[in-house]
Amino acid sequence: MSQNLVWIDCEMTGLDLEDDVLVEVAALVTDGELNVLGEGVDVVIKPPAAALEQMGDFVRRMHTSSGLLAELEHGVELAEAEQLVLDHIRQFVPEPRKAPLAGNTIGTDRAFLLRQMPTLEAHVHYRNVDVSSFKELARRWFPKVYYHSPEKGGNHRALADIQESIEEMRYYREALFVAPPGPDSRTCRQIASRHAGSLTGLVVAKDVPGTPTGAPAGATAENRAPGGGTS
Repeated sequence: MSQNLVWIDCEMTGLDLEDDVLVEVAALVTDGELNVLGEGVDVVIKPPAAALEQMGDFVRRMHTSSGLLAELEHGVELAEAEQLVLDHIRQFVPEPRKAPLAGNTIGTDRAFLLRQMPTLEAHVHYRNVDVSSFKELARRWFPKVYYHSPEKGGNHRALADIQESIEEMRYYREALFVAPPGPDSRTCRQIASRHAGSLTGLVVAKDVPGTPTGAPAGATAENRAPGGGTS
């Protein structure tokens, strides 16, 4: 088993495996210390006209706001996108089934990859490293760690989303995997400030109206967006 992790995030036209399709896939590979290897890859995919036409209003607004919708016309074909992502991953994980797939709510991404990019899905290990699992456990067992986790930009673009997932995992690694009772609130804030924006470069407001002090922006609504992205 490789120490590396293959981080993938997808944007789709929706969450229906039968009718919706991938429109953007980004991948980063990290080593066992969560250092990013290489530059990563981010590919926009031109969807079939039928998938674009049936896209729901919420998803259409989301992809319009992010700028993704305007790029779809110039996207590559699905097969080319799969090959581009595979080529990048194989630089750091040459053998199949050696590195786990990582991300936020990664089961959704994996289901779409299995259906539309099966060669790519077959290259990563069957095990998943899901950051949202650490988030849910922190919420139950270490609420201070949960409420001070790095805030997210929420722009619903694949590369930024996966960068934020790695930032979040770096935070949980430092804040969760310590001797009980864990860090206090001040230490959590210090850890979060070190990792928030370390990859994306984004600076997010510290306090969000309607959430507890220091709570992540999505703390009261942790559902995956209908067109992909993470919370």
